[in-house]
Amino acid sequence: MRIGIVGLGRMGGNIAVRLTRHGHNVVVHDRTETVTHAVVARAEAEHATGVSSLEALVKHLEGETHRVIWVMLPAGAITEACIKELGNLLSCGDIIIDGGNTYYKDDIRRAEALALKGISYIDVGTSGGIWGLERGYCMMYGGPKNATEYIDPILAALAPGKGDIPLTPNRNVTDLDPRAEQGYLHCGPPGSGHFVKMVHNGIEYGMMQAFAEGFDIMKSKNSPLLAQSDR
Repeated sequence: MRIGIVGLGRMGGNIAVRLTRHGHNVVVHDRTETVTHAVVARAEAEHATGVSSLEALVKHLEGETHRVIWVMLPAGAITEACIKELGNLLSCGDIIIDGGNTYYKDDIRRAEALALKGISYIDVGTSGGIWGLERGYCMMYGGPKNATEYIDPILAALAPGKGDIPLTPNRNVTDLDPRAEQGYLHCGPPGSGHFVKMVHNGIEYGMMQAFAEGFDIMKSKNSPLLAQSDR
């Protein structure tokens, strides 16, 4: 399927390349010229199409049943401005995806505003970093069911898949969404994907902090300061 990617940073550029390697038709845009020349050239080498503006990006997607654009920009004003501009360029039936780390309440607000124009909004919490190109990305996403089902081929291509790790013995998975084992899961309405990603980040960062404190204790166990305090 054909998809537009806005933002070709460390993750956006790799997402574009991974999709082309899975046979998808990708159109890419980045407003930063120093990034554009190098990353677009790399994406084009992988058979993506580079364009110089959001208007050109939208035009390249004409003829699709639903034009789909994935925004992969830093959370905050830059993403807000991009989605607002896309909302004015797209029309009823089209789909905007925010794959960054947006605050989930902003997702809810955007989804409601875009729905008035008939545009679907999907928030995708994307985990995988710079290793996602080869390993794949785990994704937690929220949005209307019909739109999320439409982009399923995109998500399936980006996901890491089950891999070769043995399944947990005697685990009943009959009632579970099989996509969870592939590394991606529809979490509910708009905002739910980034909400789950926020919880994921909270757990991850807490664990990293605990590891760091443990390593620091081991590193400092022979410190003269600790020895003096024992006297």
